[in-house]
Amino acid sequence: MNEGPPDAALLERWRAGDRAAGERLLARHFDAVCRFFYNKVGDDAADLIQQTFLACCQGRERVRDRAGFRAYLFGAARNVLLSYFRSKRRARERFDPLTTSVVDFAPSFSAVVARRREQQLLLAALRTLPLDLQIAFELYHLEGWTAGELARMYGLSEGGMYGRLRKARLLVIKACEQLERSTALVQSTVEQLDDWARELRAQIPAAYRDPGDAES
Repeated sequence: MNEGPPDAALLERWRAGDRAAGERLLARHFDAVCRFFYNKVGDDAADLIQQTFLACCQGRERVRDRAGFRAYLFGAARNVLLSYFRSKRRARERFDPLTTSVVDFAPSFSAVVARRREQQLLLAALRTLPLDLQIAFELYHLEGWTAGELARMYGLSEGGMYGRLRKARLLVIKACEQLERSTALVQSTVEQLDDWARELRAQIPAAYRDPGDAES
């Protein structure tokens, strides 16, 4: 849980010219933004994190729902990520976050943060999901978003979002079965999927720190 003033109060103070409130607000969400990019872009994460916070600084007056700052921030992160992957496509190739996965761009990845084989398998499986499903799964299971919050960010109904989450979970399980020969490891990963996801949340480091680098 966040300590101190709620996001809405910090955002209001930031808009009124209180730079320290803005820095505090961004710092509150910095680790989560790091986790957002960690399993998707590798060494390019630092630059995309900076772009995200800069976009948020520049667009803070456009946050319509002051209580929805987190959704605005991660909407900006998603836009930065999609722009990054679109830039890697050839002119004639189509990029669709509902069909294109991270492994289509970078097949290999070293999950150095994962301490257990189950966690390594989960991270590898997540990278095979279509990008928007990976984002939804990770925000739901690692960051504790509700289906309603995700639905608002994606512009879907809550029922539609639950459908995406169910599809993402099934694809993660299928990917685990395809990526790993050990039946015991697959079973251990799948049966405790939520637990492994929660533990990864605590393990993925905030490796690119300083939110103060994003000028307000």
